[in-house]
Amino acid sequence: MALSPNLQSKINTWLTNDYDASTQAEIRDLLAGNQDEQLSDAFYRNLEFGTGGLRGVMGAGSNRMNRYTLGMATQGLSNYLLQQFPGQEIKVAIAHDSRNNSPEFARIAADIFSANGITVFLFDALRPTPELSFAIRYLGCQSGCVVTASHNPKEYNGFKVYWNDGAQVVAPHDQNIIREVESIQSVQDVKFRPEPARIHMVGAEIDAAYLAQVRQLSINPAAVQRQHDLKIVFTPLHGTGITLVPAALSQLGFDNVHIVEAQATPDGNFPTVLSPNPEEKVAMQMALDQAQHLDADLVLATDPDSDRVGIALKNNAGEWVLINGNQTAALLTHYLLSARKQAGKMTDQDFIVYTIVTSDVLGDIARAQGVQAYQTLTGFKYIAGIIRELEGQQNYIGGGEESYGYMIGDFVRDKDAISACALLAEMAAVAKDQGHSLYQEMVAMYLQYGFYKEHLISITKKGQRGAEEIQEMMRDLRATPPATIAGQPVVELRDYKTGKIKDLRTGLETETGLESSNVLQFILEDGSKISARPSGTEPKIKFYFSVKQPLESAVDFDLADRLAGEKIQTIIEDMRLK
Repeated sequence: MALSPNLQSKINTWLTNDYDASTQAEIRDLLAGNQDEQLSDAFYRNLEFGTGGLRGVMGAGSNRMNRYTLGMATQGLSNYLLQQFPGQEIKVAIAHDSRNNSPEFARIAADIFSANGITVFLFDALRPTPELSFAIRYLGCQSGCVVTASHNPKEYNGFKVYWNDGAQVVAPHDQNIIREVESIQSVQDVKFRPEPARIHMVGAEIDAAYLAQVRQLSINPAAVQRQHDLKIVFTPLHGTGITLVPAALSQLGFDNVHIVEAQATPDGNFPTVLSPNPEEKVAMQMALDQAQHLDADLVLATDPDSDRVGIALKNNAGEWVLINGNQTAALLTHYLLSARKQAGKMTDQDFIVYTIVTSDVLGDIARAQGVQAYQTLTGFKYIAGIIRELEGQQNYIGGGEESYGYMIGDFVRDKDAISACALLAEMAAVAKDQGHSLYQEMVAMYLQYGFYKEHLISITKKGQRGAEEIQEMMRDLRATPPATIAGQPVVELRDYKTGKIKDLRTGLETETGLESSNVLQFILEDGSKISARPSGTEPKIKFYFSVKQPLESAVDFDLADRLAGEKIQTIIEDMRLK
């Protein structure tokens, strides 16, 4: 493919002295090799600064993550902070994960903030994202950012932005920051020359303060003391979890923790996995093999920036099985509420939060325990928003979403795998102290509150036409919603874009009470729920399925699980989503 004049002009701008020699050399190599497709992808647009920040493939070009796209984003954020807090000393905290170029990108951001007269607290080495969220309030910062691309493949990096409450930015700040970033038209507008006196290195003090908060989450230290030798296998998947998870487990009293050594060293190439994603069994395989060899009690795995955790448990047949995000969120909720009640810590003001695509068993657990449950849109910035609204009136206990993210206590305002690992280990210890496994505890939980099974499929359509097809899919579902799905009448339609919930039996309409989001939900007569949610940044649409299956006895769990799985497959086939 030939490069258009506009594209060639943009490339030529990057070959001027405003850009460093290595950047120019990378572009010239692509030009010399006639890599027009790569060049086009690298320059056809500017890397989008979305509501959460930047994320993209690393390399030279306006659509890549590099010192210049990061620089323009940081300058835009600096400009907005200077507008919002005139006459104040503005402070920001910066952390980074184990990805390639993360330390360099963190330093570039620190340099630019300092050049704009902003005080910077820069972590002295890689740290988990939740610790950055904690540090913002601990240090009295107005903002913060972390260089990470979470569990994306190794080619990616990113830049997540937080506000003064330690949560990711929300309205109106998100759109206002985007406008400021988009107003930076040239790298000449970016102040790259630092004021070193404004940059302060931080580390051990924040670690100690954060870990002290994690320790306070413990509800049953006596059981942990009795089961201190609980056999735990932990893998950080070459990420930041190695910095705090072993320490968090140790301070609770666990002294039989086995780290997967081949995955213990932080490494942005993630050499032992295709993708450092604890949702995937292939990424967990080394930990599972070690657990099998050791006859362990629990497997824990964190993603590169340690905001998400995956776990594995032994089932009743002694086989290691991965526990999905909904199951883990339900286990945590069940433990937090029942253990707090038993310990006499429950209050009338306690509440939990979960998202609209997370299992409804969380709400059932809360209601059974006499605790308020709130639902919100997908994303921890919305969970943090509810905490912010209810601060001083109600007491947040915990919350989570199906995508392996959990937040226990409110000293962090984002998903936190470190505190989740600590509480999951305590849960396993309490179960063992009572003579059973955490897997058996999960089955007992579903017996008590009702058995739900969830499933997710993600459909990707390529290119511009793919994005149009996904929009057409959503338009068709809105215009002509199915009357039945898999033989079950659709009794309720929830459209979070219009904010309307319609009872299709009575015609009665009510409000969702949430801000607008392009999500559709179909509720079937038997209680099954199907959610359609397109991505806002890529040609992808996710369908979430949740079904409820009768469960009379623990011995029937495997059968109920199989029947629920078959019910979900029937729904998928009927909706022609394969």
